[in-house]
Amino acid sequence: MNLLAELRSRLHRALQSFTDVPDSFVEMLKPTADGKFGDFQANCAMPLAKQHKQAPRDLAQALISKLDVADLCEPPEIAGPGFINLKIKTERLAAETAALCCDDRLGVVPVSSPRTYVVDYSSPNVAKPMHVGHLRSTVIGHALYRILKFLGHQVLSDNHVGDWGTQFGMIIYGYKNFRDQAAYQQAPVAELARLYRLVNQLSDYHELAAKLPGLLQQIPMKEQAVATAKAAVNPADKDSARVLKRAEQDLEASRDEIKSARKKIDEVQSSPVLKALADSHPQIAELARKETAKLHAGDLENKQLWDEFVPQCLQALESVYQRFGVKFDLTLGESWYNPMLAGIVDELKRQNLAVTSNGATCVFIEGNEAPFIVQKADGAFTYATTDLATIRYRVESLHADASLYVVDSRQGEHFQLLFATARKMGYDKTEFRHVSFGTVLGDDRRPFKTRSGDTVGLESLLDEAVANARKIVDENSPHLSETERARVAELVGIGAIVYVDLHHNRDSDYVFNWDKMLATTGDTATYIQYAYARVCGILRKGEVDAAALRKGNHAIVLGTPQERVLALQLNRFGQAVADVAVDYRPNLLTQYLFETANVFAQFYGSCNVLKEPDETLRTSRLLMCDATARILKQGLDLLGIGVAEQM
Repeated sequence: MNLLAELRSRLHRALQSFTDVPDSFVEMLKPTADGKFGDFQANCAMPLAKQHKQAPRDLAQALISKLDVADLCEPPEIAGPGFINLKIKTERLAAETAALCCDDRLGVVPVSSPRTYVVDYSSPNVAKPMHVGHLRSTVIGHALYRILKFLGHQVLSDNHVGDWGTQFGMIIYGYKNFRDQAAYQQAPVAELARLYRLVNQLSDYHELAAKLPGLLQQIPMKEQAVATAKAAVNPADKDSARVLKRAEQDLEASRDEIKSARKKIDEVQSSPVLKALADSHPQIAELARKETAKLHAGDLENKQLWDEFVPQCLQALESVYQRFGVKFDLTLGESWYNPMLAGIVDELKRQNLAVTSNGATCVFIEGNEAPFIVQKADGAFTYATTDLATIRYRVESLHADASLYVVDSRQGEHFQLLFATARKMGYDKTEFRHVSFGTVLGDDRRPFKTRSGDTVGLESLLDEAVANARKIVDENSPHLSETERARVAELVGIGAIVYVDLHHNRDSDYVFNWDKMLATTGDTATYIQYAYARVCGILRKGEVDAAALRKGNHAIVLGTPQERVLALQLNRFGQAVADVAVDYRPNLLTQYLFETANVFAQFYGSCNVLKEPDETLRTSRLLMCDATARILKQGLDLLGIGVAEQM
């Protein structure tokens, strides 16, 4: 039984005598942080008393009189201004814990009304190696996929890869003009990545060289704007301070842009090889775009090259996904939806939702000045068109009740317009949700990059994580074989990266720090993995047949405060998993697992287990050890993190 869910259900019934909207008050019943206030506490009496113009303690008493919890709880108590404290009866908590210890699902009740979810995550451009920017989408999306599935929903994971965009025009141009045939034969994906970077670098060089004089001309004007705003600052006028701050930020942004432009220009000009290539290909950006257009128009040569490149690129992506344990149900790229795009535009026109603006076909959403462009003036379709096609397919063919887009927060406006347009098209019965997330930062609190300023490659990041983890495993676990230490290092290294991302609130940026994420103490995957191995070690040392133990119909004894706290914590697992799905926040589960590891440590430090002479008590404690290990393992597994029984 999910104790919190059950208590909230009963509180809901009691609240109906006091309000027409009990749902808004039920969530005020929560677990307590301190046992002296009971196991659960509700603070709904205070806002209700204000509505009823009663003293909060009087209303709390009236609410208690309607609250039917005698079979679950000790008599409710009123504390302070009107808090209602509830303490589960020890015998009932023991019975619920005994049932949980024998439950294959560890108290996680499947949802009563399953939905069909499509979870869209990762979605790299296949022509480029995956980098740290793909990390959060991949691990957050994979965790949500696994958790929703475990809760009993029908869930499809979709890797909506970029396999039809301008990057392929760049690669095709690079392949035709700059390829190293020997390198391509030996390592085709690496050579394609080099060609993409080269064409992109030369394109940027010409663009920035043309743009730089204009940027430099803006600096004196922006410096004058700062000086003017500074002179106008009035301590009594907060608006004047805001004007100054905006002017300073604008100046700083321009200086940063100039600095970045100069660096990129210098990189080319300081290299005789790159400078010669740039000089001989002055129109490279336009020519690469023409290669893209030829591909989209069905040019035989370019289509043959695309058919050759894409499988190789997808295979390279797969090698990274395998290390994360990620396997997609669907990998439907932009190219797959391409035949549907003209039909999307026609449908928008048919419904009078699209209009022509400056030659482009657009949808205008009330309250948004920016148009949602579905076809450019030159006839080219856009990401918007493709995303509308995915919605049509997911709703009409996959019968999705909900479609989650795990994409960084910078795309918020795009998804706002996308979902509004989809609803206007008639797709208003499906939940569309942008599951947004922040940025991975370096020590300088800027987007995480290498020392050379390049974006960190995801595979190299994983390699470094495993190498760092291996040092920890070698130091802490010399008793393991070489093969086993290598396996554990992979689990610890990959787990550390996944966990550190998930344990942050997904809306927040976070600073990437090796020492913190691989620490064996504190809120890390490594700490929880070692906690799991420690519990397994107890059972192994006691030669306990855990499977047989669970079948023994043994009683749980809660004679000490530590036993009671652990029992309560174990019974909160089902709620922790369910809470993730409310607003798609995996950090709620990481928080629970960390707390569980801590509570177990306190229990084990205070209560004899293997040395306990009383057989009934010893068996009870072993059952709770086993349940703790299973919950830690199951919880980490739902997050996409593996464990080892020996570390």
